[in-house]
Amino acid sequence: MENTMKKTALYCRLSKDDEKDGESSSIKTQRTMLMQFAKEHKLLPVEVYTDDGYSGLNFDRPGFNAMLDDIVAGKIHTVVTKDLSRLGRDHLTVGHYTEIYFPTHSVRYIAVNDGVDTANAQSSDFAALKNVINEFYSRDSSRKIKAAIVARAKDGKYRAKVAPFGYLKDPADHNHLIPDPETAPYVAKVFELCASGWGNHRIRDYLRENRIACPSWFQHARGLQDMSHMFPDEESR
Repeated sequence: MENTMKKTALYCRLSKDDEKDGESSSIKTQRTMLMQFAKEHKLLPVEVYTDDGYSGLNFDRPGFNAMLDDIVAGKIHTVVTKDLSRLGRDHLTVGHYTEIYFPTHSVRYIAVNDGVDTANAQSSDFAALKNVINEFYSRDSSRKIKAAIVARAKDGKYRAKVAPFGYLKDPADHNHLIPDPETAPYVAKVFELCASGWGNHRIRDYLRENRIACPSWFQHARGLQDMSHMFPDEESR
């Protein structure tokens, strides 16, 4: 006989912005906290759903969608999160789930740290205000990050993870680029040929005839990019 016992969904989410809060917001910490809560409140058995690296303003998350599918399938009776912000940071969408979607599917929702429990109407009075605060926090953080990026760009600071072909990151300042002695001459040659009126195809043929490797090969040779799948039968050159 198929086991139709409903479970408690423990939902954990972490975005890049949340990582600055350290271990207190980590997926591992959330899972441990929610497991302990479920045991203490006799909410076993449980199913854990996780979204690592997803913004609270984005509700198209694999773990979240999997949980919704199980709710529709009638497998979940309760959803538990660390706080309301783990469910999401858009107050209208979070309100839809806590006040309409979950009740419609006879699902209880608990946000442990915020003291929200839809089984207790009074505990949800503060939820609407908390949702607005969570959304404001997320949008304010996004504005600050964008402003910082623009300011660094205007100041001439390089901010990408990897230096472009022909350059290296300055060991003394990773926001500053210096010419790469090995590859810069190739870049200079391409510019020289282009300025002389050579087209893309002619320059490509020149590079091939002179056996000048592509940029990704230099990355591979320096251990910065794995290209072994492109040369399965060849030894590294």
